[in-house]
Amino acid sequence: MYNFVSMNLEQYIGQLLYRHQCVTVPGFGAFLTETNTAFLNESTNSFYPPRKVVSFNSNLKNNDGLLANHIALSEKISYDNAVSSIATEVSRWNSSLDSNEKVTLKNIGDISLNTEKKTVFVPSENTNYLKESFGLNTFVSPSIKREVAKHLDIVEEEQPVITLPTEKRKTPSYLKYAAVFALGLAGAGYFGYNFYENRVAEQTLLVETSVQKKMQTKIQQATFLIENPLPSVTLTVKEEKLNYHIVAGAFRNEENATKAYNELIATGYKARRIAPNKHGLYPVLFGSYSTLQEANEAKEKIQQAGNPDAWLLVKEL
Repeated sequence: MYNFVSMNLEQYIGQLLYRHQCVTVPGFGAFLTETNTAFLNESTNSFYPPRKVVSFNSNLKNNDGLLANHIALSEKISYDNAVSSIATEVSRWNSSLDSNEKVTLKNIGDISLNTEKKTVFVPSENTNYLKESFGLNTFVSPSIKREVAKHLDIVEEEQPVITLPTEKRKTPSYLKYAAVFALGLAGAGYFGYNFYENRVAEQTLLVETSVQKKMQTKIQQATFLIENPLPSVTLTVKEEKLNYHIVAGAFRNEENATKAYNELIATGYKARRIAPNKHGLYPVLFGSYSTLQEANEAKEKIQQAGNPDAWLLVKEL
């Protein structure tokens, strides 16, 4: 039998969290990821890049084969040996929890039981499983201090006013006659220029009126033809992805799967049937949802309605 002592199970869980939204540990629970956008903590002036937030669901314990296949390929062992090794490690984890001890999974988080024997998961902040944020670290920026400009009152000194003495000069008489003659020429030029400007304006108005009448006639007689019309634009609406599913059951017989599907439809569920899985079973779903929160809320309602075996499947269909 393969010796599991040298194998670190949380290491393989972490490797899969980079590529998958859900990693199930058979018999223990499932680690789920949800992408959060970048944000700023104003109280600490800390900037955080986009990241995958890890959560834990102890109700998802069915073996989907993802973790066992990954370990079998990495360790070059058989699938059955990988499943057996996982079971050994899970048994050790459960024993620690039953003894009120905390199970620490490196770079994933801490798992413990509260006083009501319910699972409590505290995710680790050291590792970001979002590949697109590789190399982007959290950083703290000091707050910017802004100085208020001080207004200074500037007093201008009054400059002394110097008055120059004036001389009385007598203007020669011939200059007086020259000034009168110049004023006469200026008056004649002014009235002649105004007459010329008014004449030009009248002629321009006549020409513009004639041109406008011709243009209106051509517009009324014209026929407009677009030789190369633009092609019609087809808008495509991106469909919402429903990657979270509540499973009612997986049936070996397809007729039983069809019967269960029809009963769910008759009850009012938006039931679905999906392609058979690798084990040859025909899954039947209560419904599919776009977010993990919607799926968990729907699962609780379905379980309370008398379907305690309903469980969550995270898969892109």
